[in-house]
Amino acid sequence: MIEDVVRFTFDDAPLTAAAKNLRHDLATVLARDSLRHRLALRDVTGDVGVGLAAEAALPRRAVSDLLAANAARATQALRSLEEMAAVVAPETSHWFERLRYRVYDIERLAVTAARARDRLAAATVCVLVDGRSDEAAFARLVEQLLEAGVRMFQLRDKTLPVPVLVARARAAIDLARRRDPANPALVIINDRVDVAAAVGAAGAHVGSEDLSVPLARRVLGPDAVIGATAHDVAEARATVAAGADYLGIGPCFPSDTKGFAAFAPRDFLRSVATETAVPVYAIGGITLDRLDELVELGIRRVAVAAAVTKAADPGTAAAGFIARLAALADRFA
Repeated sequence: MIEDVVRFTFDDAPLTAAAKNLRHDLATVLARDSLRHRLALRDVTGDVGVGLAAEAALPRRAVSDLLAANAARATQALRSLEEMAAVVAPETSHWFERLRYRVYDIERLAVTAARARDRLAAATVCVLVDGRSDEAAFARLVEQLLEAGVRMFQLRDKTLPVPVLVARARAAIDLARRRDPANPALVIINDRVDVAAAVGAAGAHVGSEDLSVPLARRVLGPDAVIGATAHDVAEARATVAAGADYLGIGPCFPSDTKGFAAFAPRDFLRSVATETAVPVYAIGGITLDRLDELVELGIRRVAVAAAVTKAADPGTAAAGFIARLAALADRFA
């Protein structure tokens, strides 16, 4: 069941391969001579457990429910096999233990993907904002973007002193909560996991020189949104395996905000966008007229800076990105 979810619902190639390989390895262990007679000893009619139903079965309302229920079944079954094998086929017991721990890891990655997909479902455009010239200008920008329907902000400004960065982060969080108290837009802090923790931001985006994804998770807690940037397929897979909720991939194009020595190959963008279940954001020089090319590669989300924040009307620019992505996603669905 887990394999079916990650394969047909998530379209996640690495997780599908992990689940499929585990299933095949289990079959190999069960085919060993010491266990091959088990089917002949099965007694369905005499089994006192047949027909018994749990008093409180876990409801199946969402994909995450399917994952939780079936991961529990798999680990419980493997633990039972491990313990029983210690008596009847001791040489196989350690194999069941190893398989059980592999299920734990697949469950962690699948649940992370399910949670991230749900939480970021409406956040197709992440706007990267700096601190502006003053707090009033910053508040005007954030208000315009919230009005336009932006559901995710990344506060990225390496020039601000920490106290000013904290003040800007708090202002963005307060504006998002006032706009939608029940479901505020996500405010993500770039680099500074400490600032994100201090102000209660939704999460943080970490780079190669910042805290690792697992350490950022330890600081911010299990509910935080942790993002990271990947520059090749191997790095993307490793970052997802480490527990990232979303990936930024690029740089895609020349940018007015940041200079790049090289740009991401299109094969890399296509591979990562189509093989992983966690949300993927194209970054670097994203403009409205470049969305078609990105969506054709399988990308459905973008992180935008100058094309929105330097526009004459940032709100209108952001709304244009959101609408264009939605239209293209429908066309290439």
